[in-house]
Amino acid sequence: MLDKVLNAKSVAIIGASKNKTKRGYQAIKTLLSDGYEGDIYPVNPKEDKILGLVCYKDIMDIEGPVDLALITTPARTIPDILKRCGQKKVAGAVIIAGGFRELGARGKELEQAVVTAAQENGIRFIGPNTSGMINLKTNMNLVGIQNAPLGNIALLCQSGNMALTLITEATIRKHEGFTYYVGVGNESDIKFHEYLEFFRNDPDTKTILIYVEGMSEGRKFLQEAYKTSIKKPIVLLKSGRSAAGKRSAGSHTGSLAGVGEVTKAAYARTGIIVIENSDELFPVAETLSSQPPIKNNSIAILADGGGHATIAADLLSDYGINMPELSEKTQAGLRAILPEAASVVNPVDVAGGTDADPSLFADCVKIIINDPNIGGILVVGLFGGYGIRFDKSLAIGEEAAAHRFGAMVKKRKKPIIVHSLYSSHESRALDLLRHYDIPVHDSLDISCKCVASLCQYGNYLKSYHAKTNFVFNWKNKAKKEGNFIIEAARKEGRHVLLEHEAKKLIKLHGAQTAVGRLAEDEDEAWEIAQSINGNCVLKIVSPDILHKSDARGVKLDLGSEQEIRNGFRQIMKNGLAYNPQADIRGVLIAPMAQKGLEIIIGTKTDELFGPVIMYGLGGIMVEIMKDVTFWVLPVSPASCRKMIEETRSSVLLDGVRGQNGYDKKSLRKLISICSELIESYPDIEEMDLNPVILHEQGLDVVDARIILKK
Repeated sequence: MLDKVLNAKSVAIIGASKNKTKRGYQAIKTLLSDGYEGDIYPVNPKEDKILGLVCYKDIMDIEGPVDLALITTPARTIPDILKRCGQKKVAGAVIIAGGFRELGARGKELEQAVVTAAQENGIRFIGPNTSGMINLKTNMNLVGIQNAPLGNIALLCQSGNMALTLITEATIRKHEGFTYYVGVGNESDIKFHEYLEFFRNDPDTKTILIYVEGMSEGRKFLQEAYKTSIKKPIVLLKSGRSAAGKRSAGSHTGSLAGVGEVTKAAYARTGIIVIENSDELFPVAETLSSQPPIKNNSIAILADGGGHATIAADLLSDYGINMPELSEKTQAGLRAILPEAASVVNPVDVAGGTDADPSLFADCVKIIINDPNIGGILVVGLFGGYGIRFDKSLAIGEEAAAHRFGAMVKKRKKPIIVHSLYSSHESRALDLLRHYDIPVHDSLDISCKCVASLCQYGNYLKSYHAKTNFVFNWKNKAKKEGNFIIEAARKEGRHVLLEHEAKKLIKLHGAQTAVGRLAEDEDEAWEIAQSINGNCVLKIVSPDILHKSDARGVKLDLGSEQEIRNGFRQIMKNGLAYNPQADIRGVLIAPMAQKGLEIIIGTKTDELFGPVIMYGLGGIMVEIMKDVTFWVLPVSPASCRKMIEETRSSVLLDGVRGQNGYDKKSLRKLISICSELIESYPDIEEMDLNPVILHEQGLDVVDARIILKK
């Protein structure tokens, strides 16, 4: 679908110019100097020739077919230009101009006119408000960045400056480069998820690198990312986390920005490697494009100094990466070639054993990489700098080791990452490592982040079968009685289900809850209470009072007739005092729940991803501890387990300090039921089950609130 846009065989430059400062001149010059393989058609009614090329008065004057139009004219001219492009049967356009929705209502109206003109004429376009795009494979450079290196990373970026930073970094490192660069811009037509689909099927792209400020169709992006990550890694940096960042992102692209727990969790579940520090972005993409993933979350450190080894071990431990003790066979092999002072556990410290012959590094790597408990190796310290630091003759041994490193990665399918103090120096050994696609960094932090990313991606691939594809099945699991409950509320003009209605609905789908009965007067309250085995809880029922505790509309642990009658009267009095206009239907009488662990399960409709679910520590602790996690719905039974494990309080479920554990199976079932409810009843906007009390056997949904879409 995007082939004629991103792999265009002919380009018309609309707004071509002889002015060297104009984009319409620079684009033609770059296409010519880079050796673009297709046809170039300058379009400007005032010129006859530009840079030796015939200049056409109008796009309709071009004899041959035109795949792509680079439009460099002002924003107001673009709708009419697109209509002319449609008459020429142009497949795609790159719209450079800004001045659209990022400038307010008038700009938004103009942007819609651009979208309408493109749709009516069958044109797909990049932008507007974009720096352009580059196809490095065909030298179609519509940006003007010089000497962008060819490689196997596809770059999607919503900032021209950020793209320049990444391309410059790749140029300096002289190791990895790009297949494509696309400045996504306002994403008015071609969306992020469509680029993912294209790059997933591009045989030359091994890794997709994304810088995003805001995207318009988050759920579709997750669906395409899910399909893509199993084939090739995606590395993403999302800006706009702070309030100031959101304002900046909004003014630049006009897109919805902001990253929170929902966004990070959603991206991680698709296998995306989320980066938070911009200096880690390219190194991680470079590593994932060149090294095999680590599939057992275990790494060995090989060092020529204790300081670097200790720091690396701490950093990797912070990422949750295992550093298992090496097998007896591995340790014996290392002892045979290293000095007595060497540490042969993990980290391995050669203790000067490589000073006279740095080729010994390769012997150590060969022994370690064959250990079945080890998924990859991080070499830290001076490697590549022995010939610089000590004596030139040592460089020969380093170069020999580098050759062997490359062969071992290829043979064993286990990655090697090298941290070297001499990364920025002229070192043939380090150049050889880069030739073999082995990443080399002078920062321990970045080196360890690269290792962590290989582990994260390997972990994802290992459990891919348990992931959700973020697509609602829409098999109608709704119950007839459940639809009646919602319809009854709608007929009354309510968008909130009363508590007993909400409990009936979730109980219909298998949730463990005591619904209770509604009492309209104190006599009925006492009659209901007598039918309950044990003490009761009394709660006000009113569509106008959502937070019962705020209205002092809850009475706990009541048993005697006097307590029940007094409780009923007091709740009704408190409710009217809280809101004299409230429609109070009565008081709900239900069994008093047994003590247990209080948790919360809730759902809401996220403006980017659609329905999401929250799980965490509940009751009054939800606001204090804020120990919750958010996942995009639907969730599978397997992902319910993972969701629970993400919270700090998950350890409480197994019991602490001699206490018995809680019923995790029932908890997972309840989370699945909530997912099923959202899938079955599209009318539900929000659902809040808080608290849910977990017991050793079973659970009880104590309070339930369901809000319908208005």
